[in-house]
Amino acid sequence: METTKILIGYAVYLPTALFLTFYVSKTLFKNSKVYMLDIFKGREEIANATNKLFETGFYLLNLGFALLIMKITAYENNYQTLIETLSSKIGGFSIYLGIMLFFNLYFFFRGKRKASEHNKPAFAPISQ
Repeated sequence: METTKILIGYAVYLPTALFLTFYVSKTLFKNSKVYMLDIFKGREEIANATNKLFETGFYLLNLGFALLIMKITAYENNYQTLIETLSSKIGGFSIYLGIMLFFNLYFFFRGKRKASEHNKPAFAPISQ
């Protein structure tokens, strides 16, 4: 594929991948603060710190994956191939982001469940 078309592809793909990552991250971690506060029993400082660490890891994983799959290897020199390649890359990255979103939600719900298990007594008192 002609170099200018590849550069156009990169110019479309990179901002799209960055925007999708930013949008999903902000939505997820803005709303996950409630779960973190519940998991850490209202201790806001540790809940915010943990949430920020999850967010940083989310950015690193997703931006790293976006850069890893960025290479455009279409050999036909036309815009149809470019658009099909971009839709495949952006679609695949969107699916990956969705999987990562649910993966993070699983950890939030698991943490909430573990926190509620620690609040229950180890054994029930015997009634006489």
